[in-house]
Amino acid sequence: MLRARGRLVLAGVVALVMVPGGAGAQEIKRLFAPLLADPKQPHFFAAWLWVRSPMVTGTVANVGLGEDVAFASGRNRRWEISVAAGVFSQFNLGTRSIDLINTDFTIGFPLGYRAGAGSLRLKLYHQSSHLGDEFILNTNPTRVNLSFEAVELLASREFGEVRAYGGGEYIVRHEPADLKPGLLHAGVEFRPRSIGLGRGRMIAAIDAKSSQERKWRVGWSGRVGLEVRVPLQGTAVRRFSVQLQGYTGPAPYGQFYQENVRSLGVGIHLAL
Repeated sequence: MLRARGRLVLAGVVALVMVPGGAGAQEIKRLFAPLLADPKQPHFFAAWLWVRSPMVTGTVANVGLGEDVAFASGRNRRWEISVAAGVFSQFNLGTRSIDLINTDFTIGFPLGYRAGAGSLRLKLYHQSSHLGDEFILNTNPTRVNLSFEAVELLASREFGEVRAYGGGEYIVRHEPADLKPGLLHAGVEFRPRSIGLGRGRMIAAIDAKSSQERKWRVGWSGRVGLEVRVPLQGTAVRRFSVQLQGYTGPAPYGQFYQENVRSLGVGIHLAL
């Protein structure tokens, strides 16, 4: 049953990205572009990872569903308000039933603003995290009821094919009660316009987060891969990429924020 579901999901992804496009296809761009290497950027992805952590060491499937969709914008589209929702789940591939380890649910309302090569994103968002039933039964972990609302402010500037961004977050309501509120966030991305691959291009990015809760220890996320722009029927364009990805530092997902994790693997990513 699990293998059949896996084949069905893979077939759906292939069908989605291979639909032929119309002549007027254009890419839908957010004023503040999505972050390539941020583990919590809402989009559709599936990654195979080798993970080393106190709770799980071995192969893990990391799966995400989500998107950032604008629903209001100003004159000349200098600003826009969108809804960004995401579900991020990790599955232990070393167990017979491919146990669900953890799922994070996020929903937020970003306000984006752009002036030339510079852009800003102000976002209020909620996150809650939940452990999988089989994982709880098999490992008997100490459960943390992690749930919070936070305000994020990021500034970004493009220097030709290179983009740099920085800012931070502040948690305004949280469980557990002693969770410290501050977080710093920065990164660099490389998106060349063309390298002779038709609609394809190489991409690379480094994302860094440092939280007050973990005494400002930095979590590093790195990505490098090939991105292809695939036109759909009408005017939309999807961005499909295959990425090598690595992470080291405080666990970026929910229940394990007090632990350190290292991972290395490959993923497929799909976004509007």
